[in-house]
Amino acid sequence: MTSFLFGAAGFVLTMMGLGLVVILRRPAEVDLMMAAQLLGTGGVAILLLLAAATETPPIVDVALLLALFAAFAAVAFVRSASGQESEVSKATSDG
Repeated sequence: MTSFLFGAAGFVLTMMGLGLVVILRRPAEVDLMMAAQLLGTGGVAILLLLAAATETPPIVDVALLLALFAAFAAVAFVRSASGQESEVSKATSDG
């Protein structure tokens, strides 16, 4: 079972790398946020698989922190993007 979990972690890492290559080829800010989310979710999946394979419970705590940081990054991105749009719409409606 351990070799299957390590293989699954390797597969997730490979797919995450391929996804990052595709996403980072586009220069938009939204694509960079997608890359950050991909790193967060892929990293969580890999850490959970490794925690199960090595039977090391503290790795699960690290995975939960990574998921929390990825969620905070997404919220910060949305708040900053919505703030920029509202400033642009105010400037165009005033002038």
